[in-house]
Amino acid sequence: MLLAIDVGNTQTVLGLFTGRNEPEQSWRMVTPKHETSDEIASSIYSFLKNSDFDPAEITQIAVSCVVPRIIHEINKMCDKYFKIAPFIISTEIKTDLKIEYDFPKEIGADRIANSVAAKEIYGCPAIVLDFGTATTFDVISSEGSYIGGVICPGIEISSDALFNYAAKLSKVDLSWPDNVIGKNTYDGIRSGILYGFLGQAEYITCKIIKEMQNKEKVIEPNIIATGGLAILMNGRSKYIQFYDSDLTLKGLKILIDKNSK
Repeated sequence: MLLAIDVGNTQTVLGLFTGRNEPEQSWRMVTPKHETSDEIASSIYSFLKNSDFDPAEITQIAVSCVVPRIIHEINKMCDKYFKIAPFIISTEIKTDLKIEYDFPKEIGADRIANSVAAKEIYGCPAIVLDFGTATTFDVISSEGSYIGGVICPGIEISSDALFNYAAKLSKVDLSWPDNVIGKNTYDGIRSGILYGFLGQAEYITCKIIKEMQNKEKVIEPNIIATGGLAILMNGRSKYIQFYDSDLTLKGLKILIDKNSK
């Protein structure tokens, strides 16, 4: 079995693959801040055992990590508890993506996994919108090249900044209001946050498509949304065609398979 681990700045997502290209089971946890390899292993063992999976049956571990301080502890955990050297995602592994980026090593491991999964599963050209700690846009050309993207502050961190700096505003739950025009402060904040980020996603996607069309005569990119907060935008955007909450995990599975051949 393959254990795929996607370590984000805020949340860590784990997926267990038992042969299929879809995760058999997935779990989310708060990304460890100061936890040791033993504490991380304890959480993973609990997830597995509570779902009736035997940790001893794991034969591969693939890791996407954008938090450098965690890598050392994950390596220790994999060695001590699973006796496995983890497969770490980077631009130096085989991806079958031609990287057209000024500094390829700056591309986050999760963005590599997302782009590979988009290319393999949905086809090119493609745009991946990942709504996480940051909102990122990754662009794959018709030829299957990674040609760049966009990085924006994410929904939650932008909301937290609003509440931290505006003394009279209190936190709200991130659910859609009935109307754009808020009749009270609570609904006004929800409208501003959610419609604001929807508008950002729509506008940037539109601009990306136009830039791609300037290079190619006809282009209809497949547009995929993923990330912990993507569910908020699913069905709201006129551009997003596919919602895939497991896109990064699927990318990890594809990448470890490519590099095992």
